Amino acid sequence: MLVFQLLRRLAWALGGIQVYALVGAAGTGKSFRAQLVAQRHGIDLIVDDGLLIRGSHILAGRSSKREKNKVTAIKRAIFEDEENAQEIREALKQEKFKSILLIGTSEKMVGRIAEQLELPYPDKIIYIEDVATDDDITRAQDIRRTEDKHVIPVPVLEVKKDPSHRVLDSVKFFIKRKSRILTRKQVVEKTIVQPPFSNRGRLSISEPALSQMVHHCAQEFGQNIKVSKIHVDKTADGFRIKVKLSLPYGMIIPDTLSGLQLYIIQNVERYSGIHVQYLDLTVVRIEKG
Repeated sequence: MLVFQLLRRLAWALGGIQVYALVGAAGTGKSFRAQLVAQRHGIDLIVDDGLLIRGSHILAGRSSKREKNKVTAIKRAIFEDEENAQEIREALKQEKFKSILLIGTSEKMVGRIAEQLELPYPDKIIYIEDVATDDDITRAQDIRRTEDKHVIPVPVLEVKKDPSHRVLDSVKFFIKRKSRILTRKQVVEKTIVQPPFSNRGRLSISEPALSQMVHHCAQEFGQNIKVSKIHVDKTADGFRIKVKLSLPYGMIIPDTLSGLQLYIIQNVERYSGIHVQYLDLTVVRIEKG
């Protein structure tokens, strides 16, 4: 088996496959800058926290950020889960690529990932300090420490294919792509998640207190919006909330409900630390002025 793995890595190397690595301590913004690094060096594929990524799509694997504890998350990230490692290896056989970026917290970690995926040891190691300022790194570490937010470098629709992810937000920005003729802007989207092993989102809050927060958010969003009933269910993964509303005549219902739903979820999670797993808003009455 060891001989076969060595031959496989040799075959990749002889095939002209170039392996890059992005290395930095946990929470320093590696996943956030993964696409930027890939774009800068013309890298085809990214391996990050158990996933194989091409552009804005997840090709194979399961994210370590969906694990319930940090031990299993680390094992998945370095592909000690043989099933996940085999899935990535098979996907690599099917993909046409000339370069791949491995992301890890140390040179030892990216070396281990390369070994598990039967890839050559990285030819070029890029450190997070090479692509981010000290202020950027400090800010990323502060966010990780205080809010425990993690990044998956693909759009939110890709992440939501796996409902076990706790999606908090998404971030979009532009990358300039230069060619001989013109410069184009490419939109890159990243998804902000909070893993199940996070210490945040596990706080205790009474149902009456949560109902009060929801009621207050609704009033802040629109003084003419009236809450007639709030039902709260606590689950293992957070809270499910159902709210019945009365809206004034003439209000655009779909736009109002979409904006109100986002406003309630963001404020409740921000100020209470809990996770709103589900929020259902139902209009039961239209009031004439």
